[in-house]
Amino acid sequence: MLEVKDLHVSVEGSEILKGLNLTLKQGEVHAIMGPNGAGKSTLSAVISGKEGYEVTSGSITFEGRDVLEMEVEERAQAGLLLGFQYPVEIPGVKNIYLLKAALNAQRAARGEEEIPAPEFMKLVKEKLAAMKMDPSFLQRAVNEGFSGGEKKRNEILQMLVLQPRLAMLDEIDSGLDIDAMRVVADGINSLRDPERGVLIVTHYQRLLEHVEPDVVHVLVDGRIAKTGDKQLAYELESRGYEWVLEESTA
Repeated sequence: MLEVKDLHVSVEGSEILKGLNLTLKQGEVHAIMGPNGAGKSTLSAVISGKEGYEVTSGSITFEGRDVLEMEVEERAQAGLLLGFQYPVEIPGVKNIYLLKAALNAQRAARGEEEIPAPEFMKLVKEKLAAMKMDPSFLQRAVNEGFSGGEKKRNEILQMLVLQPRLAMLDEIDSGLDIDAMRVVADGINSLRDPERGVLIVTHYQRLLEHVEPDVVHVLVDGRIAKTGDKQLAYELESRGYEWVLEESTA
């Protein structure tokens, strides 16, 4: 589904990713862990098309398409979706309008008609209930005045409505209390599907107690230094990252 080959990325002349390789298959949930500054967030930002990153060499292929040749909106229409670590506020734009516009843009890209209003409202209310969010959130401006946990729930709500092919979550667990963590994790787990991929960037193993990854990668100094199963996350929790760094430079 996703193939990243020998990816080199620079920001303002400083190289962040230094030959990263990653393969994610349909139905898989991958977690990327690593110390601060390793390049975890850079990877998901580049895949989604965020500005400010220069790809100096390498390739990213999503379901056979060259991602680096696609505009941001083309990536979204193809089913790539990034959940932000710091969701932005959009004053004056109600949640309900954003969700409906985004969903209809997706449908238009697939040659489908706009979703009928009753069907849309039924869908959104079902997903709101799953995220334990009050229906009043629909009439509020996107993320404006939301707590940190509410913003993260709102990110997952968008994913549940849009049903991306590849969901990328950039430290979606940061700033969440225990209850919010469980709700967000339940939302992520409901996205699991044999036809869908999930890529989770996280510092901590605690989210992975609720969302069990198929593969765990450790990113160190711009490269994936180690790959394993969920047990690797437990080992990182107890031993830290220093041993991986030592192994990778040995």
